[in-house]
Amino acid sequence: MTSTITTATAPPPGIVRLVATVFLPFAGGYFLSYLFRSINAIIAPQLVSEAGLSAGDLGLLTSAYFFAFAAFQIPLGMLLDRFGPRRVQAAFLLSAALGAFLFSIGDSKITLIMSRAMIGLGVAGGLMSSFKAITIWFPEKRWPLVNGCFMAMGGLGAVSSTVPLEVALHYTDWRGVFVGLSAATVCVSAIIFLIVPEKKFADAPRPPTLREQLAGIGHIYTDRLFWRLAPIAVCALAANMAIQSLWAGPWLRDIAGYSRVAIAEHLFLLNATMTVGFVACGVVSDVLERRGFSLNQIMGAATLIFMGSQAVIALLVDPTGLWPWIIFGLTMNFTVLAYTQLTRHFPITYAGRAITALNVLAFGGVFFAQYAMGAIIDLWELKPDGGYQDMAYTAAFGTFLLLQVAAFIWFLIPGKPKPPAD
Repeated sequence: MTSTITTATAPPPGIVRLVATVFLPFAGGYFLSYLFRSINAIIAPQLVSEAGLSAGDLGLLTSAYFFAFAAFQIPLGMLLDRFGPRRVQAAFLLSAALGAFLFSIGDSKITLIMSRAMIGLGVAGGLMSSFKAITIWFPEKRWPLVNGCFMAMGGLGAVSSTVPLEVALHYTDWRGVFVGLSAATVCVSAIIFLIVPEKKFADAPRPPTLREQLAGIGHIYTDRLFWRLAPIAVCALAANMAIQSLWAGPWLRDIAGYSRVAIAEHLFLLNATMTVGFVACGVVSDVLERRGFSLNQIMGAATLIFMGSQAVIALLVDPTGLWPWIIFGLTMNFTVLAYTQLTRHFPITYAGRAITALNVLAFGGVFFAQYAMGAIIDLWELKPDGGYQDMAYTAAFGTFLLLQVAAFIWFLIPGKPKPPAD
């Protein structure tokens, strides 16, 4: 279903101006979001030693980001549809800045968990506000390509949490890093507020009431297409973020036997391939759609390959091999095509709520997966050197792989979506 809103008669800005005033400012926020999300994979040993954390504690601390992130998604969608991405994103980044500063001075598990949750709340709109801005400013046929290029900016944030972070830790400690991130977040917030333009519509409707917004959420959550896409998107995204942003680091230490420097280098490669994968997702989707393939087909094929890479990692087929992690990184985020399908399926006035309706499930899944993996790993006694058991990783990663397989089977069952209500 398409929206009835038409844009003003003035010609749209050129692509260079759109990149400078829309794409890059929001990309700065998403870069920081992924950097915050991934940083604990490197500093985990310091957090464990300073705060006396178990594997479950480490999972809970790191996943507090995702809990707050997920909990705010529905209100976020309503705010985006009512006030627009510029004002919402600029305001909430300030929460991330405050959370990062409090994290830098935290000296207890509770303080660190609460500060991490504030960061998650502050960057909760990093991707969704950007998707909303892209649907407003860029042509619909180019949404998969623009979304893929945009998400590559998040990949660069994840890359920055590896070798560049390891280099920074030679000059300061993790607390100093978080002070710097706090300042950077304030700067990005100001840039978004001051530079990003507001979209003007020729026949803009009155803002929806709270009751109308809630009714719209109800339409989204009763839509057949939504529930065909949601299980596989949630399960795949939960597993990939839980592993990439935390458990890949300990796995490389305990299974592959790498030092901290080597772990940083391998995570750099993982996150670099993830960044390439973001762009590949957009480019491949753009090319194959024009050749008659559907986004469902593209997403399904890539997800099958992604699950195969997880099986190799979980079953310890090649513990020191890089190739499973490269495939993992390249294919881990193709399920974001579900967001593009939903923004096309619902009216543009529903865009914020449609993508955050899926996001609340996805990041709720990440919170559960990251914490649950730690809890599963804790079921086995530590190795003599303090590392986690091989079988513990197999059980933790394998559990969430089985959930993905079940969701993928559901995804393959054909179903005819009903049109969403206006």
